[in-house]
Amino acid sequence: MSGLISALKEFTFNNEVQRIFHGRGGLFKGEEHLCLDWYPPVLLLTSFKSLDETQQQSLFSAITTQVQTLVPEQAINLVFQHRSGGQTVTDLISGEVPDHHVVNENGALFNVHILRGQNHGLFLDMANGRKWVKQHAKHKNVLNLFAYTCGFSVVALQGGADEVVNMDMSKGSLSIGKQNHVLNDLPHGARYLGHDIFKSWGKLTKLGPYDLIIADPPSNQKGSFVATKDYERLLKRLPSLLAEGGEVLLCLNAPELSSDFLMQQVEITAPQLQFVERIANPQVFADIDEQKSLKVLRYSLA
Repeated sequence: MSGLISALKEFTFNNEVQRIFHGRGGLFKGEEHLCLDWYPPVLLLTSFKSLDETQQQSLFSAITTQVQTLVPEQAINLVFQHRSGGQTVTDLISGEVPDHHVVNENGALFNVHILRGQNHGLFLDMANGRKWVKQHAKHKNVLNLFAYTCGFSVVALQGGADEVVNMDMSKGSLSIGKQNHVLNDLPHGARYLGHDIFKSWGKLTKLGPYDLIIADPPSNQKGSFVATKDYERLLKRLPSLLAEGGEVLLCLNAPELSSDFLMQQVEITAPQLQFVERIANPQVFADIDEQKSLKVLRYSLA
């Protein structure tokens, strides 16, 4: 666990939510199963393989000792999530988690819930995508597809967007999204549509055209979106929703699918869209093979 502990030694505890150690990137031999996140004031340790009791206690002890050495005044609030064999188990190891847990990222506040489920309310690897949207949303009409808890909507409105349309099949996620807007004192400018995107083109067309469309779908979620068959369906529709000179952020978080997969889909299905750039992931998410990491591709309407 030398990589994890080294990352912890170099980490500055502040009020920003962020990843501390990303073993999943494969750059630390023997630690590929481990990730450590800072959701102030809580540390979340995740293991993607089974660990016996001795291994777990060794990790907990090493993390606790390191934090106590570096910042003795810092409370040790440690949560451990174990994902293996299709099962997810989450335990509070020490300290406590706030009942109403709110974290800050780049001046935006978000509700998170790290004691339940695999998705905690904010995907940390998308931090640079949200930063880009905040910097480029001024006076724009934005469509946020697969909106989840509306992180892109919050930052777009903070960046001066005129309006954001959020669409997601999960009304529960959109409800948290509404709370995120209230947290950030953004009572106006956002719409929330709890619908199946593939059955809602008419509604989306009436509310458009859009200067910026963000598509951040799940990579393989039965009944919602499977990238290998559904991205093509999505791409067929996007150009018609864009305003002249509009832009699209196409996101793909499937290790088995490279940027080439998505770029070829665009070339075949939506040739009106021209590739501009791939937005870099936060440095802490560096991967031994960047094609396995999150892909955020920016396109413009020709």
